[in-house]
Amino acid sequence: MIRRPPRSTHCISSAASDVYKRQTKREGDKRADKQIRKAKKDKNNGMVYVFELNKRYDIDGDVDYNFAKFINHSCNPNCEVDIIDNEIWISSIKRIKKGDELFYNYGYPFDTDFVDHICKCGSRNCVGYILSDNDWPKLKKYEKKTKTKSK
Repeated sequence: MIRRPPRSTHCISSAASDVYKRQTKREGDKRADKQIRKAKKDKNNGMVYVFELNKRYDIDGDVDYNFAKFINHSCNPNCEVDIIDNEIWISSIKRIKKGDELFYNYGYPFDTDFVDHICKCGSRNCVGYILSDNDWPKLKKYEKKTKTKSK
């Protein structure tokens, strides 16, 4: 059965969990740590391509046929991610011209290590960290409380 994204969605890419390297959270964390170490040694290596599929599994997108791994984070994205029936769908949310770079908000949570995820997207509404836009008010409250500024 072919599953489809929501109507009026322009699909950029999709990933079925049975095609990519699905792994447990523990294995996903180990692969992510290993990739971070490699990237710190050699700046030509990308960072982490592990994508959270659900509470139990991650997908390792670091495979040759996954071009979606090159989509970067932005606080002003032109794409969004939906997970439908354990498939990852990347869809456009704005008009994208031929040759434009693709971005989505990686949506990391506002937790104890949020400061480790510095954003360098350069958009006008950049909050300085790779955070879910749902958590931006928490960041603003934190900054006010600690009198720090993210940019």
